[in-house]
Amino acid sequence: MGVVEDGRLGGIDLSPWGKYSPRYGVTYPVLFHCLDAAAVAGELWGRLLAPAQRAVICEGLQMAAGPARRLVMFIAGCHDLGKVSRFQMCEPGAWARVSDPLRADTGRWRLMRHERASMHAAVEILAGFGYRLEANDSPAVRVAQILGAHHGRFLQVDVAGAASDRRVRQDLGGPAWYRLRVRYAALVRHLTGATVAPARVSAAAAVLICGLVTVADRLASQAHLWLPRALAPAFGAAEHYAATQQPAAPDATESWAAAVVSAAGLDRATLLPTSFTQAHPQVPGPNVLQTSVIEQLEPAVAGRGPGLLVCTDSTGAGKTIAALEAARIFNAHCGTRGITVLQPTTAIADAAYDTLTAYVEAHRPARAPVAVVHNHRWLSAAYPDDRLAGQEQITLDEAFDASHERTGRPESRVTVPSSFLRGWDQALLAPFAVATIDQALMAVLSVRFEALRMLALCGRTVVIDEAHDYSPYMQHLLGRLLHWLGACRTPVVVLSATLPADVAQDLVRAYLAGAEHSWRRLAEAAFPLAYPGWLYAAARDAACTEMDATRRTVHAHEQRRTVTVHLRPVRYRRYGGPQRSVAPDERLAQIGAEVALVVTAGGCVVVVCATVADAQDTYLYLRHTLAWTDARRDLVLLHARFPGYQREPLTRRVRTWLGPRGPRPQRLVVVTTSLLDRSLDIDADLMISDLASLARLLQRLGRLWRCEKTWHERGGPAGHPRPAWIRRRGPRLTVLHPVDDDATALPAVWQAGEPVTVLEATAALLQRIPERTVTLPDQVPLLLAELDADLGVPPPAQPTASQTAHQARSQAESHLAASQVIPPPGRIGSLADLYRRPTTAGQAPTRAGERPCRLLPCYRQPSGALSLDRAEARALPERERLRPHEVRAVLERTVAVPEDWVSDTANCPPVPYSWDRHPLLADLTLLAHTPHRPEPVRLGRHLLHLDAELGLVHDQAP
Repeated sequence: MGVVEDGRLGGIDLSPWGKYSPRYGVTYPVLFHCLDAAAVAGELWGRLLAPAQRAVICEGLQMAAGPARRLVMFIAGCHDLGKVSRFQMCEPGAWARVSDPLRADTGRWRLMRHERASMHAAVEILAGFGYRLEANDSPAVRVAQILGAHHGRFLQVDVAGAASDRRVRQDLGGPAWYRLRVRYAALVRHLTGATVAPARVSAAAAVLICGLVTVADRLASQAHLWLPRALAPAFGAAEHYAATQQPAAPDATESWAAAVVSAAGLDRATLLPTSFTQAHPQVPGPNVLQTSVIEQLEPAVAGRGPGLLVCTDSTGAGKTIAALEAARIFNAHCGTRGITVLQPTTAIADAAYDTLTAYVEAHRPARAPVAVVHNHRWLSAAYPDDRLAGQEQITLDEAFDASHERTGRPESRVTVPSSFLRGWDQALLAPFAVATIDQALMAVLSVRFEALRMLALCGRTVVIDEAHDYSPYMQHLLGRLLHWLGACRTPVVVLSATLPADVAQDLVRAYLAGAEHSWRRLAEAAFPLAYPGWLYAAARDAACTEMDATRRTVHAHEQRRTVTVHLRPVRYRRYGGPQRSVAPDERLAQIGAEVALVVTAGGCVVVVCATVADAQDTYLYLRHTLAWTDARRDLVLLHARFPGYQREPLTRRVRTWLGPRGPRPQRLVVVTTSLLDRSLDIDADLMISDLASLARLLQRLGRLWRCEKTWHERGGPAGHPRPAWIRRRGPRLTVLHPVDDDATALPAVWQAGEPVTVLEATAALLQRIPERTVTLPDQVPLLLAELDADLGVPPPAQPTASQTAHQARSQAESHLAASQVIPPPGRIGSLADLYRRPTTAGQAPTRAGERPCRLLPCYRQPSGALSLDRAEARALPERERLRPHEVRAVLERTVAVPEDWVSDTANCPPVPYSWDRHPLLADLTLLAHTPHRPEPVRLGRHLLHLDAELGLVHDQAP
């Protein structure tokens, strides 16, 4: 029999199952599921993939668009071929329905994971279809590895061993099973029309195809889709496949496969052209930097295509708007759709989410989901009804109801993602997304579903904000990410306020090397980046376009501000409570003297402390010693060790009070840590900061008088203006320099954060600043260059001990990153090279150092039961299947702490049994308090307790 006969009703054995519902005893033929995935992959080709991604795949396959699409459909249709094996015995109820001839021909088969079985079985089948089978990079091997990676990891294929014809026939069943796999593959090939074998399969194309197959499989595997089809009248494979191309209901306007993609919200959204003022209503018009991007970048991109844009300027000068305009230009001319914004922290990502959502909504699209992707997104306002409990069991009635839904829109707001786009890694597939940089760096680490992440990033313009805020370890990973994005011809925008020139050049070279330019020529080339300004390097020919020099001068003049930086020597000592007398030269007394003026005369001041403990001490000292009219209203403590349900509202409140639109309070003192450092659009009258690196201090300078020009144009702020005494004094940053006998004496707890050598060099540099003033943006590159010289970057001929230590630390981090990162696409033989050091998303080494652990403060009631609150109103949920609101109630009360703090958990109760199997709750440590007794809980040498006013308080046991 041939493929035509096999496609007819009764033409081929359909008893092997691909999906099974134990609840209803319903099976779904594996061939039907494969054909569903093939049909969905065909829709994803035209609707999820951007034109630039399709071009990369076509180039990597050396095929035209039509044959390439059919080949991708064929690959998706073969992804579960390995289920035609001993896998069938995994469910006794489903195995009983497999036909007798197959059940009698098991031979000496053995059980293996079905994705590996698909890879092994496909090698010989593909070779029989004309796919070249030679080395690791031959088409037959790479397509087989794509099939083996649809569950997240590329596997090594041993063509002469486990994947040989003899071993496959032995391990995966007898001749009947072998013939059925071959006939299934031939039938899928016939129905999809993929009769042309590719001449090659590049690494970049393989990764993108694998990501697409993964998405197609996930969509086709949704229970509410296959359950109704499993109960439909029996028909043949050809008729089933034809049904995927036709409307599923008489009143439907699109095919079944198209409706699946629509319901998931995976269409690439294109924003209609609109005016600048409508897209960015928060500003009256483009400034000089933004105008130069609009007028200079567009003709350059129109002529040369995708590339890397590096934009550097001082904080508050409009880089974000410039990046959005650059993304609009890139998407219009480079075949990409959508935007992904990458930020260093979750707090900044949440703020950027608001900005990107407002930008998208200003274009009034019919549908344009905006996702936020980070490990605390269960607290984000973007996901008020997130399915934290995972996929719940679905009834047959619910399955039929869901199968007739066509919009996939859970809310009326056009930017709210569908439930499919709220999955942990699937959220990156949204047309517009804001994520922490960690989510993108996992695309170049050996993490499961790395291919899906790369697929999500490559189809749009990627904006990397705060590029200076990464350690040497993360900079190395970022360079490799840019290399892959360059290989996929993905436009990238890099933003920074304090990016050193040598780091900027390294990023440009990494991107252009991915675009297949010679490393040797790139090393010899110079990529001048003036500050402030921007540089565009084209992937096609490495040609550079710079911001016009005249415009750059005008822009620098318009943004120029002079800030007083006062380096004040202080003695560091912990507070210890109001019973201790604080000396005038102590750190706390100096802060109190500055803040006292705000308490009496008004104004808004931000006190940035080096550690959470210092912030708690400072808050208590200010509250106890100053004459507050209303301390609850005027004094705010904000740090990362508040439970999420307290921290997130506090952060939004501060951003609103000190934002460009207010309402600005008459007086406000915010005691915080580095939580408010970057990318938050806040404006302070004064700022007091513990000694920090120069880059961070320059960022904090950008928070001073940030809205002055905007307020002047609008006639003043919403709320209270700056007090007269502050206007006379001007913007001022006071840096607290801990000393002992006039020498820098950094507390031991500070040394665990930023490198000691950097802090010491920063203090020495601030002491040399003429007249204690810094002019922004003019002096930024000069100060950074001077600091690099002090640190020995590049290394001097005779480095000092501190310079040697700094260089050694940087080199060690870079070496560690090189051992973790995946190879560049040009150095990949077997696709298994992408998984040399397999890890999970939860353990991915995106940052150097220890990973934080999550602590859940709770309360032990007299009955022995545990509750989430003191009043015993909310018991710890312990049901077998937790509901989303129960999971959220737990997660929003957790606090991230160093791993060392929870190394000894002898005094901690175990988590409930049902939590052990929940991916978000299994790793929690319970910190059980006794209600109404403020005694700390001892964990080894650490004393911890949750204070309603101070957050989590930590002390060392004597």
